[in-house]
This record gives sequence, structure tokens and C-alpha cells, in this order.
Amino acid sequence: MRIGLIVNGRLHSVSSGHLYDAQLVSCLYEEGDDVEVISLSDAGFTQSLKQNLNRAFFDNLRRANFDLLLQDARTYPALFWLNQRLQPETPFPIVSIVHAVQHEAEWLPWLKFGYRKLEQRYFETADAFICSSRMARVSVEKLLNDTQERPSMVAYPGSNRLPSSISPHDIVSRAQKPGPLHVVFVGGYEQRQALFSLVTALNYLPSHQWHLDVISDFVVESRTRRRWLPPMLDMIDTQQNVTFCGTPTKEAIVEIYQRNQVAVIPDGDGVLGASIIEAMSFGLPVIGTTRGATREIIQHGRNGYRLTANNSIPMARHLALLISNRRLLLRLGLEAHKRYQTHPTWNESMNAIRDFLVEVVNRNHSLAPADQQ
Repeated sequence: MRIGLIVNGRLHSVSSGHLYDAQLVSCLYEEGDDVEVISLSDAGFTQSLKQNLNRAFFDNLRRANFDLLLQDARTYPALFWLNQRLQPETPFPIVSIVHAVQHEAEWLPWLKFGYRKLEQRYFETADAFICSSRMARVSVEKLLNDTQERPSMVAYPGSNRLPSSISPHDIVSRAQKPGPLHVVFVGGYEQRQALFSLVTALNYLPSHQWHLDVISDFVVESRTRRRWLPPMLDMIDTQQNVTFCGTPTKEAIVEIYQRNQVAVIPDGDGVLGASIIEAMSFGLPVIGTTRGATREIIQHGRNGYRLTANNSIPMARHLALLISNRRLLLRLGLEAHKRYQTHPTWNESMNAIRDFLVEVVNRNHSLAPADQQ
């Protein structure tokens, strides 16, 4: 198949949505498909709206020889009107990859209304949907609320991108290891406020009781760090308590997960992130948010916690509990590892998506006029 994929920014980043898209591209390549990744500038909402008026971009898509066009749904500000003009001019179907519905996040009422209208117009231009969680699929169906048949499927992020050979015995040894609680934060630029809240929470605790590793794709050095991170980082010994790991290689991520005891992954506004299940593959209980689809993996009090986003007080309480109660930390870690073992692999999820895309293409060909087949 000849496939186009439109995404915001770099395909390879810490963002779980981009990781999902990158895994899909790899699967399609392995199956012999030709994939053209089209990266839009991630310069903000207003600039994205202007992309709808980009004549050169529209003409390039109109002339493209695709069997189908994939679009990460987070590009909707740039495509909601462009798609409407594109559909009558092209024979290929548009398939939207939905990780979460943006307007369901916490916004001011007028912003929520505006985002909802634009998302609704965008989803109405899609011919089929790939959803990374059941909640994402339900949200799309509620937003459309029409009788038009639009094929859709749910394919969870996979569990096996990182090689993990950790055993229950290793999890027991790590949980019972004396010393500070080792915490790892995983998030991109969009989750920077969650990092601020986590550091605030840790700052309530004695500095000798914790250590934080930060996996993030936004720069946190020198002046840039002072700009984006609050002054609280100047109040702690960052050399001793916080390690900024940047965007590590797979091998480095494995080592980071192995040395930590709990993961904090505030994976966006309802996005069910691959990072959550990856952390669980190393026996790490995960602290996520109450938003969206995280409940499909994180069971509060069983394999982790789901807390109100960007609220440092509950975060501090739960971390203090794990510091003082290592038996609880052990139980959560073992349950997290069990949850990982029941989760589909990347190959299973991505191959299911490819089978779905083949069906969409075949269906489109069967419905196309004879002169377009």
C-alpha cells in the first residue's frame, strides 16, 4: 500500500502518541508498504489553523498517489477545513488515529466549546478511525453522533518495545532495598506543568528520602531550565536529588527503569500512553492522572494510583506512603508486572491495524467509480 501519514512535529519523541505512530510506521515498512511521513510545524494552535489556507500543502496532497491518508487526530486544527476541500478532489480515504479528544480536557468553557466544534468538523471528514483506547473510541462516537457508517477499531499501545527480563524476585529485592525512594518521571513538553507539581510534591519530603530521574524531550539545562522550571529547583540539591536524562536510547531507558521503584507518567489529556505499560513491564507501579483512558491500565490502589492532574498535595501524600511502606510498594510493583503480562504486544496491535487498513482500502476500491479503480 502507498500510505501518507500526517503528524505534528517529530515522529520520534517522548510523546506516547508519537511513539504509537512510529511503531505503526515500522510495522507498515516491514510489511512492504510505502509510507510518506508528513510533519507539520508544531508551532501552536494559531499557526496550525493557518495550515488550512496553505495552497501548496493542499495541492501536494491533492496530487499524492496514496491508497489512504493517515492523520494523527492531534493535527485537527491544521486539517479540519483542508480535509473538507480535499475529499472531493481525491480518491483515497482519510483514516484518523485518535489518542484522545482534546475538548474533553480541562479548558475554560469558551475554549472547550471552540475546540469541540473544530474537532467535530475534523472527525466528520474522516472515513475511518484507529483509536488507542476504548475511551477514545467512545468519545469520537459521541462527538459524531450520526448514522453514517464509519469503520473504527481499538488497538492499544504495545508492551514490548523495551527488553525486560525482570523477575518477581528482582521486584522484591528492589522494593526492599534500603535508602531513598527512586522515582522516574516520563513526559514531554506538554507535561512540563506535571513535572513542576511533582518537584513541588517531592520538596515537601526530606531530601534524603527520594531521588528523581526525569525522562523528557524538552531542554532543561542552564537558562532554559530556569525559564521553564520553577525556582523550587534552586531550593534543592539538583546534582544529588534530580537527574535530567533527556531523551535516552532504548538501552538507557531500560537501565533507568531498572534502577527506579515508581514511575510518574502524566500522559497528556486522556492519552493512554505506551510509557505506562512499559514502566509496568519493569515492575514499576505508575502514578498517572484521573483523566481519560489511563483507567484502562492503572487500577487505583492496585498497580498504581490515578491522581488529580497537577496537584502536588495528593502526590506528596502517596509518595510519602510508598517511602514508609515498602510492603505496599512491593505489592503494587508485582501487580503492575502482572498487568503488563496480559497486555498485547506492539506486533499484535500494529498488525491488527494493518489488517484494518487493508479492509478500508479494499472497501474504498469497491465503492469507487470504475474510472478511479
